[in-house]
Amino acid sequence: MATISSLPSGNDVLRMLRGTTDITGQLLDTAGNITRIAVNTLDPRAGSGPELLRVLRRTTAELAEASASPQAQETFHRIVDTLTRLGTTGAPLATHPVSEPAQVLLAALGDSLLPVLDAVEPAVEECAAVAGELAEALSPLLPAAAGLAAGLLLALIPVLRAAAEVMRDSAPELRRIADALTAALAPALPLQVALAERAAAVAADVARATLPPLADLTEAAAAATKAARPALVAGEELFVAGLEQLQPLLLATASHTGRAARAVAVRMSAAVSPAADRGVVVAVTQA
Repeated sequence: MATISSLPSGNDVLRMLRGTTDITGQLLDTAGNITRIAVNTLDPRAGSGPELLRVLRRTTAELAEASASPQAQETFHRIVDTLTRLGTTGAPLATHPVSEPAQVLLAALGDSLLPVLDAVEPAVEECAAVAGELAEALSPLLPAAAGLAAGLLLALIPVLRAAAEVMRDSAPELRRIADALTAALAPALPLQVALAERAAAVAADVARATLPPLADLTEAAAAATKAARPALVAGEELFVAGLEQLQPLLLATASHTGRAARAVAVRMSAAVSPAADRGVVVAVTQA
């Protein structure tokens, strides 16, 4: 005969009712807050609500029209194809036994690299700022560089196409080469592994014996550098002062060289095509 479970006591019923009441009150408060946010955002008295709705309607209409274009559909298909390939190839890689030591290596690298990254963060930020300024300063050269890169790529296309055709036509020979290399190198692999183990052991012993003197030498070099720092700073100041003294001479030399180069270019242009600009007389005076 089946037993009848005991009914909850009055205290249990009161506790359940209080919990249900608290949850219901929190849900009602949350719904009220959401309603107040919607009312404040779409308040017609301020005039922002209808405008916001119009902007949302226009934006969603443009997004719907753009998503229906052939380019967007092709992009969506590529994204889905990429995600499918990642799912089909990533799951076996994640469960492969090789992934476990790789994860351990990544964890060890992360733990050891975090202090290094914290130490170099200010230098990296400063370097990024300077790199941005340099890129902005070099922006006039970017169109020429892009054109040169495009020309080089266009010149490489026939070479790559010819190489691909040769490789495609020579597939049997390539397979024979691969089989021959495999047959020749496979017997030597165990010997190479043994030699590598012996070399690693010798290198480890040498490193253990070399590190203490290297540490002493580094400490001595650091102490010597610290002691010679005033002389180094004085030498740098003298070098910079000399450059400042030579700056007018360098600028004058560069200016004269530029004028001479322009004069030579004008004369060469006139000698190559004397009838190109017959009515124009160019006079160049060297200062």
